[in-house]
Amino acid sequence: MSATRWNLVVSQSTKIAVRRFLANQGGGRRGDVSHFVEEAVRIRILELTAAQAKAANADVEPHVLNAAIDEALASTKDSPEN
Repeated sequence: MSATRWNLVVSQSTKIAVRRFLANQGGGRRGDVSHFVEEAVRIRILELTAAQAKAANADVEPHVLNAAIDEALASTKDSPEN
């Protein structure tokens, strides 16, 4: 995986909280903040994507949604790549 450099601006209190958290976890090594930020961003994207999917399907009847999920899972299981 290639890396991209970001310059982030956070409050001093956030910086201290992250550094303390990582230090308490046995961290504080080079790259720990980058790994922490990357994981946090991935989690947030997943949360927002899930919220969007829930909102988009709020009016869909549960049995229709479950049938669509079952169909998608079945096609994935039948895929030659698996």
